[in-house]
Amino acid sequence: MELRWDPLLRTWVMVASRRQERPLLPEGQCPFCPGSGRVPDHYDILSYDNDFPSLTLDPPRPDVAGDELLPARPSFGKCEVTLYSPRHDVTLPELSLDHVARLVDHWEERYRELGSIPGVEYVFIFENRGEAVGVTIHHPHGQIYAYPFVPLRIRLEMEASLAHWKEKGSCLLCDILARERESGERLVHEGGGFAAFVPFWAQYGYDCMVVPERHLGSLAEMSASEKRGLALALKRVAGGYDALFGFPFPYMMCMHQVPSDGGDHGHYHFHVEFYPPMRDRDKLKYSASSETGAFAHINTTVPEEKAAELRAAMERAAAREGAGPVP
Repeated sequence: MELRWDPLLRTWVMVASRRQERPLLPEGQCPFCPGSGRVPDHYDILSYDNDFPSLTLDPPRPDVAGDELLPARPSFGKCEVTLYSPRHDVTLPELSLDHVARLVDHWEERYRELGSIPGVEYVFIFENRGEAVGVTIHHPHGQIYAYPFVPLRIRLEMEASLAHWKEKGSCLLCDILARERESGERLVHEGGGFAAFVPFWAQYGYDCMVVPERHLGSLAEMSASEKRGLALALKRVAGGYDALFGFPFPYMMCMHQVPSDGGDHGHYHFHVEFYPPMRDRDKLKYSASSETGAFAHINTTVPEEKAAELRAAMERAAAREGAGPVP
């Protein structure tokens, strides 16, 4: 168990062979349900240390020595599981808005606490939903990784944001959001200080970004009303996915915010990215050779058309809840 340096991409790779031992859709009682003996008998939202972590606060020495060309270092950090609810039979969009707002508060508290640990440089909050993206337990939950480095994708986004800031004197995502709100063709939600849209550059058919209208870098900078607005946007997007084809839609939900490395990152704009691998009711979008070997994604759908489909699905989901229309 260690971190190994990839000199071609200049990033760290986590080697954690013990994760092979994770339970795969266990039969019988769910370990995340009250009464299992693994979690408290009563809880609302629960965070606990991952049983099969890739990073730990007291990591062992690397199994390999490494050297100047190919360094290795201890797998320092923390991996947590966040249980959204004690109920096994609900998902994020089925939770009440008040409950999702409490979940956002929980994420903020964990972002602050984990980010304050010396040596932690990035706190990554995410959810994998559905077997199509590798979920091994169906109880509603997400995860949080506290990395000792800034991950490559975040680093690239920050570099692009900084370059735009220096060239234009404005925030890249603020400018993109203004364009999306002006055109409206890819916009699927607006309200509570947040907007959601299918990106112009969508890589998956139903990609979606959730972006605050105010320029801010993290959960810690949000007002109480903005955190509730984020809860509403996440609930609306996830509910829209489920309404597309009438079944729980698999997705990866990833929260991108400023690092906790003590640097000046005022140019970076908080946002949440959804990557849903389904491109149709019964068709998966695979990351194959071009996507994986060249980082050159091929989208076989049209973002504007998929935005219209998702917007209509969100209308249906909101109407069922009596929550009113989405833009």
